[in-house]
Amino acid sequence: MSDGSYSQFCPVSMAAEIICSRWTLLVLRELVLGSTRFNELRRGLPSMSPALLSKRLKDLEAAGIVVRAAAEREPGVLEYRLTEAGEELRPVIEAIGVWGHRWVTTEATLKNLDANLLMWDIRRNINADPMPRRRSTIQFIFNDRPPSERNYWLIVEPGRDVDLCLVDPGFDVDLYVSTDLRTLTEIWLGYAAIGVMSDAGRLVLTGDRNLAADLRAWLKLSVFAKVEKKVA
Repeated sequence: MSDGSYSQFCPVSMAAEIICSRWTLLVLRELVLGSTRFNELRRGLPSMSPALLSKRLKDLEAAGIVVRAAAEREPGVLEYRLTEAGEELRPVIEAIGVWGHRWVTTEATLKNLDANLLMWDIRRNINADPMPRRRSTIQFIFNDRPPSERNYWLIVEPGRDVDLCLVDPGFDVDLYVSTDLRTLTEIWLGYAAIGVMSDAGRLVLTGDRNLAADLRAWLKLSVFAKVEKKVA
């Protein structure tokens, strides 16, 4: 029996011993959202040390929740995928997210701003369908952040995964999105409307008029943005 054991046979207790250790639920969140590679998981968990992430993945493997296998199209590359037991946790993770969005106060949530995590979340939710059938480069500029967290580039190309760059990729920028981190986080979480923030001057779009006009279509919000909040 491990030192962290609750020493109870109750199924809730036994499950909690596996999935409620620090960071484990967030690792599962990333897997549920589609991250499969170690570096992808790290980008979704920027404050988690690589050593601890490796340990949690090994724990989940040992519990039969995650399996590690070679990538189908890239020899030598390993991927982490949910097993049947892991997939059964998907509605649990989603339900926890719904509860957190509904019942945790807006101000408490917005005390935890993180530009890297926000942009990674935005990157994996871009809807490329309404975008031009060519490469589009969108630069996000957080005017309230230090230089290391001020500029991010999204590269959207037909038939390819959206790429998020932390350094200038060298392409001509089609659209500049200038804002502050709190504003874009509020929009992402559904706390504020794009139009309202734009009218208030807190979100400024410069460049391709079509990309700017279609922002509401290609910038998909958090999966929890439509959840009704019970607390302000």
